[in-house]
This record gives sequence, structure tokens and C-alpha cells, in this order.
Amino acid sequence: MIKLGSHVSMNGDKMFVASVEETLSYEANTMMIYTGAPQNTRRKAISKMRIDEALQMMRDNDIDPSDVVVHAPYIMNLANKDSEKRQFAVDFLTEEVKRSAAMGAPQIVLHPGAHVKQGVDTAIEYIAEGLNQVFENTKGLPTLIALETMSGKGTEIGRNFEELKAIIDRVEDSDRLSVCFDTCHTHDAGYDVALDFDGVMETFDRIVGLERISVFHINDSKNPRGASKDRHENIGFGYIGFDALNHIVHHKDFEQIPKVLETPYLPKNPDDKKRIYAPYKEEIAMLKAQTFDPQLKDKIRAKHTD
Repeated sequence: MIKLGSHVSMNGDKMFVASVEETLSYEANTMMIYTGAPQNTRRKAISKMRIDEALQMMRDNDIDPSDVVVHAPYIMNLANKDSEKRQFAVDFLTEEVKRSAAMGAPQIVLHPGAHVKQGVDTAIEYIAEGLNQVFENTKGLPTLIALETMSGKGTEIGRNFEELKAIIDRVEDSDRLSVCFDTCHTHDAGYDVALDFDGVMETFDRIVGLERISVFHINDSKNPRGASKDRHENIGFGYIGFDALNHIVHHKDFEQIPKVLETPYLPKNPDDKKRIYAPYKEEIAMLKAQTFDPQLKDKIRAKHTD
């Protein structure tokens, strides 16, 4: 059985319980959550996250708690040229790893960082140094840090497999590192995910190793291959296309790897910039059926306006 879900929210008094309820509403069996808003580092105490209730709800509904994925906030940069800001990132990521472990989540996805014009080599050294500190701070915890493949916008690190490999090679406890393979990011970075995913996997295996992949982000792309833009599109409506993404979701080599949708919410109409309708239930159903519905967006809007 494929493991398919989406990003879900953790907010309000229900916290982790709300995340499970949202997952069930999409008829999904895995999920990805932020432990707080991804744009800031304000977090509630672990004791207020209602972890035990959420884990029991998962077990009652045949969701394996080990398939929960946590995503670190965007604002941390282990490669920052400012040493105080790098240390802040190390300290906060340390606490995020502890929160993930308390939730029973086996992995936390991390954007590796950005070199902010100091050069790729320096950034890679800083990132590895920071990860070494985090792992030293969390010895004995089983949580993996999954380095995400990036699109290459700005000065991002992780735009190619060689950069991820360079980080992994410099981390002492590298068994606690894995990779989150984002389809939109990798496509935008120039890899031919749409027409030659298996060839991309052969390249990844040669450079990094397929055994490192612990989660997929399943997103279509609004941009042609190599654009370095990172703009997600709904499944089947972008440059990667439904057939390629469906192939990845159902790929026999990755059946036991969680696949998480991060596709955009839909606006009331194509001209409205305010995105309010979650597409995940319909996209998950479409991928399960392995049949593309070109009217999907219209049907989602109609459901909310009937």
C-alpha cells in the first residue's frame, strides 16, 4: 500500500490532534507538519501538543505514527555568514529534533541553507559544522534530518546531488542524515523528472545512494525544467505532469517511503489571488485511482460554492 498524504496544520488548542483529524479528512495515511508557523520560531511546550491523543487516534485509524514527517521552519540558515545567527539555527534545530522525537516522528525535513554570496564551499562547511553540533546535542535520539533537494533559486545549497553528498560526507554521524526528494525542486534545478525519472534515480544512486531517500515531496511545477524558480503547481497541471508524478507515487522501489503533497490551495476563481480551498483530498484520490482529471480544479471550487 502506498503511503500518501499532504502537509497539514497544527494549530489551536487541538495541536497534533488537529493534524490527525485533517489527515483523516483527506483519506490519507501519512502527513507532514510544522511544529509551529514555518515563518517563525514561536513554539508551544511539548506538554501542550496533545501527543498521546494524536498517536492513539492514528493507531485507531490505521495510520502508522512512524510515517509522520516534520518540516523545520524556513527561517533557519545553518550557512549564515553571521556566527550568532548560525548558532541560533543550531540551537533551534536541536529543539525541533527533540520535539520531533517526542512526537514519535522519525524524521525532520530541512532546507540545507543558503550561502548568501559567501560561496558554496564555505556554506557546505558551515552546514556540516552545524549538523554535527545538532547531532552532538541530540545523541541517543533516533530522529533523522532529511536534507531537501532544492530548486537553486537565489543562493540555495542543495540544488544538485553533489552538494547534498558534500554535506553528508562532512557529517560525522551521517547515519542520521537522509534526503527528502522534492519533485518540483529537482525539476526546477534541471533534472528530467518528467521524462526520465528512473534515469534521475540512477544518477542519484551513483552520487548519494537511493537508501538515503526517506520521504518524497510530490509537487508539480509552474515552470519549465531548469528554471530555478520553486513554484509548486497542482498535480497534473504543471510542467512535470500527472503521468510522471503518478509513476513516482506508485514506483515499486519506493512503496514504503512517505509521499507528501505540498501543492497550492485553490482560489475561488482563477483571477482571485486569495487561496482558500485545500486540494489534497481530491489530488490524493486522483493519484490512488491513477487517472488524471483535467476538471479537478473546477470541481473543487464547485464543491465549496454549492
